[in-house]
Formats: sequence, structure tokens, C-alpha cells
Amino acid sequence: MSKAPSLSRRPPRRFWGWGNADAALSERERATLKGMLAALGARDERRPEPQLDEFTLPAPRVSPPANLAALFSATPLDRLNHSAGKSYADCARMWLRQAPTPPDWVAFPEDEQGVIDILDWAQANNVAVIPYGGGSSVCGGVQAAVGDSYAAVVSLDLERLNRVLEVDPVSRAACIQAGALGPELEAQLKPHQLTLRHFPQSFEFSSLGGWIVTRAGGHYATQQTHIDDFVEATRLVTPSGVMHTRRLPGSGAGPAPDRLIMGSEGTLGVLTEAWVRLQAPPRFRASASVHFSEYKAAANCVRAIAQSGLNPSNCRLLDAREAVFAGVGNGKTAILVLGFESADHGLQAWMARALELVSDHGGTYDAEAVARSMSDQDTTEHRSGAAGAWRDAFLRMPYWRDPAVGLGVIMDTFETAITWERFADFYAGVKTDLSRAIKKATGQDTQLSCRLTHIYPDGPAPYFTFATRAADGSVASALAAWREIKQAANEAVIAYGGTITHHHAVGRDHRSGYEREVDPLFRTMIAAAKHAVDPKGILNPGVLMDPVNRPVGITGALAK
Repeated sequence: MSKAPSLSRRPPRRFWGWGNADAALSERERATLKGMLAALGARDERRPEPQLDEFTLPAPRVSPPANLAALFSATPLDRLNHSAGKSYADCARMWLRQAPTPPDWVAFPEDEQGVIDILDWAQANNVAVIPYGGGSSVCGGVQAAVGDSYAAVVSLDLERLNRVLEVDPVSRAACIQAGALGPELEAQLKPHQLTLRHFPQSFEFSSLGGWIVTRAGGHYATQQTHIDDFVEATRLVTPSGVMHTRRLPGSGAGPAPDRLIMGSEGTLGVLTEAWVRLQAPPRFRASASVHFSEYKAAANCVRAIAQSGLNPSNCRLLDAREAVFAGVGNGKTAILVLGFESADHGLQAWMARALELVSDHGGTYDAEAVARSMSDQDTTEHRSGAAGAWRDAFLRMPYWRDPAVGLGVIMDTFETAITWERFADFYAGVKTDLSRAIKKATGQDTQLSCRLTHIYPDGPAPYFTFATRAADGSVASALAAWREIKQAANEAVIAYGGTITHHHAVGRDHRSGYEREVDPLFRTMIAAAKHAVDPKGILNPGVLMDPVNRPVGITGALAK
């Protein structure tokens, strides 16, 4: 049990917010944030960031066994880093200098045997275990909020299981340990001239295992939209033993075991490694930024593209307000960020047909810019214009959010999916209901926007963003208002026929919606499966479901 500030071997992160501890906003980003604060009527001031010595943590309730003690840490930094994820509520509570449910210990196993040993000890001693990858959850998935029936809570950090173990260049697949972060696994694949090419917003700070057990959404707007599509086989350590699945391109042999593991969010076991499908890095790209004066026409265009079989890699529709958020709009036009990529062939025909559909629906674009994006001599066009500006804003927005939270500003998102025939009513209804809820909770008007992040032949995945502030500018009032708004958002997406989450997972914050969305008999079936592999109910209690005969209920940021 080290007395060092942290047992982590990774660069220090902000325990109170997003990203690395030494991260800072550029002057341009500061100016952008200042403009956003001004639009909300919030004061632009710099308040002291949370410091470690401002938190008082309870002493660990149990001690790890002597043979495993070197893997365990109870330092304030490690416990605070693992006490919550990166949601708005997580950040707000840190600004309030609150960490209501820190884990008693953080464990850093060196290998799979270490995971097995820790689970054996935890099961024998009534210790809850929270599997932890990169900690980027925005729905309460890694909080040590497990109720009061456990002797202690351990956060099980897989950062040391971060290697690419084997590469199969013939089948284009690799066996990768679950703790590998996005940049770590891509760096190890690069010498093989292969890539996973799964890029969620959290890419830099999230792990392969986290992507799989939360069914994360990534780079592609069509086809390989979820990590599900990349998974070939898995290996899961449970309190009842180790389960592994076979590598096959496809199988009709009964219910698919990998599908049960995907989305299980650490409730069934600890994913230690997975075989994933790879691809060659793209050599050809084509991109276009398309403007629409009417949002309905833009949505119809996206539907036509989704149903065309063209399968663009990027097809993100920003409504007029979302385009302003990204710094590329005038508040009057919707913008479609359209892109194709391939390692095998040029994309002129695909882009030409997509632009025909664009023109059919009244969209306008810069033909010369499109041509430049496909030129062999130009490799940067796809990162310029609206497409590039949106990409940069998308990746950096969490850094903008964190200082705003400390000023009583609420900046958050929620996402869902809906079928095309219901989309128009869904879009209008959710915006109306949420605007009303935000006004009621804060007394302030809101800037509520939407983008379509992923598209399918039968429907889109709308992703809503809102920004408002507490009337008195306090973080406490903002957090209370956020709870009301979050509950209203959960209610609205279910009431209008959407899913509680398209790719952010369920965690604790979306559990009420999940219980309404999923048939009760299925939930009973999953609970029985959990009981078979986790009979003492120690794995991530309260996420998705309660362990059998062990009520936990909804805990975390939305607990009443």
C-alpha cells in the first residue's frame, strides 16, 4: 500500500473534471467561453479550482489481504479520481468540494490473475467492486454508490492491462487487453498498418473494455456505429470463473454470448481482453459542408442518404442552434457535415451521388472545396471549414465546460435514437418539454440544440445540447436544477418513443428510463444471469439492476 500520491502510472488527471491535470484553455478557447457565458448572462471570472486538501475522506473500512496489498491504494488522489465519472453532476459536486461516495480502496492489478485474486477476496468479504477503465462515464457508471449493505467498495482500475497481445494480419483482427486507452491501442496497431478506428469523443481517456461493456458509439455515422460491430471475441472474469468466447466471423449457434457481455457495464464480470476487427487506415477521403435553410428538408436529406446504401463515414446534421454552438453557423441555417473514407478506392462516385441527394433537398455546398477534399495533393480539406470547426469543438468542449460549471452554468447533453416516421414529432416535443423544464428549474431561457450523430435506414440518433445557468450563479443551485432537468430529459425521450441512451450507457442516471424501456421479463432474465456469475452481487451494484435479493435502487446523482 504505497504512500505515493498515486499508484497510477499514467499522466496525472484532473480529479475534479475532464482531461489531464496540466490541461489549459487556449486564448481562443477562453474567448469562445467568454462569449458563451455572456450569452447566458453569466459572469466571466476565474474561481479557485478544487484542491485535494479541501476534501475530507472517511478512512477505508476494511484492509486488503497482505498478499495483494501492493496492488491497493487509499491515497486521496486515487480515491477521488475513482469516486465518480465525468458527467455534469460529477464535476459540479467536485466544485462543491463534495465526494459523497469515494471507494475505500483503488486496486491496480498487473494481470488477469490479479483480477481473479481481487474478486475472490471481495466475494469472500462482502466487498463491492466497480470495474474501471478510463473513468469517462457520463451516466453514473463508475460511482462507488452501492448502497449500505456492503462492507466496503473497491474501484478496480485496469490501466496496467493495456497491451495489444496478438495481431492477426490475415483476418485483420487483434487481441487487446481491456484497459488499453484509445491512443495506447492505436499506437500499438500502427506498426502493423492497421487501425481499430473507433473514435468516441472520450477517445483519449476511455478504454477498449469500457467501450465494449457500455456499447460505445464511435467515429462512423453509418454501419460500424457502435463498438458492437468490431467485437469478435471476449474474455470475462467473474466471481464464478472465467468465460471466453470463440473467434468467428459470424455464428448462428444459439444466443450470442458476446452480446450479453456488451452493455453489461461491469455487472456480470470484468472484461480483461477482447479480439476486435481491424481495418487498413484510410487513404482516400471526401468531405462536404452542406447548408440548408429549412431543417425539415435537411432531415429528409439525411434520411435519403441513410437509405441510399452509400454508407458515409460522417453524416452529422447540426440544427441552426447547434451550428452556432460549434462556431460555424449564423443561427439561421442547418449544416450537414458529410464525409466518406476508404483504404481501397477513390470516392468520387459516392460523393457525387450523395450531393445529388443534397441538391434534391435544397442543400448548398462549395463544389471547389469538395473537389479539394478528394485531391491527392490535399490532405487537410476534410479538417477545414464547418467540418473541421465542428470536429475541434466536439473534442474540446469538455474542457470548456469545466470552468463554466464553477460559475453556476449548466452545460450538458443527452442522446437517444428514434425511427424516422416519429422523428419530427419527437424533435419538436423533446425541445418543447425540455425548454419548459429548464425554464421552470432555473428561471432562465435556454440554448437547446440538436445534432444527428449517427444515422440508420430506419432512424437517426439525435443528440441534444443545452446551456443555461442558475439564477443566483451558485454551483449548488445549478446542481439542484440539473437534477430536475436530467429527470425531465429522461422522461421526455421515453415518453416520445426514444431510447434512454443510444451510446452513453445506462449507469445509475439512466436506470429509471431503462426500466421503462426494457420488458420486465427480460430484466428478470438478466438478473438471473447475473446471479449465476455473481451470486453475492458484488459487481457494480445498482447499475442496470439490483442483485437478486439485494435491493440497491437508484443511487448516485439522481438519488432522492
